[in-house]
Amino acid sequence: MELYDVMRTTFAARDFTDDEVADEVLYRIFDNARFAASGGNRQGHKVIVVRDPARKKRLGELCFPAMRVAAAQVAAGEVYWQSYNPSSVNIEEAMADESLKFPLPMFSHMDQVPVVLVITVDLRVVASIDKEQDRIGVVSGASVYPFAWNILLGARSEGLGGAMTTLLSANEPAAKEFLGLEDWEAVCALLPIGKPTKQLTKLSRKPVSEIAVRERGDGEPFTI
Repeated sequence: MELYDVMRTTFAARDFTDDEVADEVLYRIFDNARFAASGGNRQGHKVIVVRDPARKKRLGELCFPAMRVAAAQVAAGEVYWQSYNPSSVNIEEAMADESLKFPLPMFSHMDQVPVVLVITVDLRVVASIDKEQDRIGVVSGASVYPFAWNILLGARSEGLGGAMTTLLSANEPAAKEFLGLEDWEAVCALLPIGKPTKQLTKLSRKPVSEIAVRERGDGEPFTI
């Protein structure tokens, strides 16, 4: 596929056929995705390929607590998992409240996803330039998410699909124990990969004039 076609049609796929994803295809995707940029070109990213149904199912279950929090915050009229405004929800209680449901059935059937990828990053080599700021850090992601997104772009080019999910990170201690990760490895994303039941070609996104401005944050919209 042409680059711009891939960029404009890579959507969050969560429903897949039973078609297998061959190791050869995954290897080709990883072989190209590894050229993503990272801070200092230190390439601390790693991908764990999970095919065992029981292990995939457990990974889905480890995402339940984060979805419960999201459900509680939505019910409270909040934007779920945002970090700027304090939440009225007791996060620990919500994570443990099994009565809270969130409409993402894929996580309850993760064992049926053809292959699940877990993306981690080595915190010893990440460039966290904003770590001294009085806010949640975001810059560290620049050292791992370009790699994760390249995987999704590669999957789209191969006729496959997936989604960038980060719910597993909310349950990182349990996820790290389950996956045999080191203390210095952070869980960054879980990517379900497979052949989508429906391949979307037209995505809904804001126009350039709403996301780009000239010279300053309050500048004129960038248009031509």
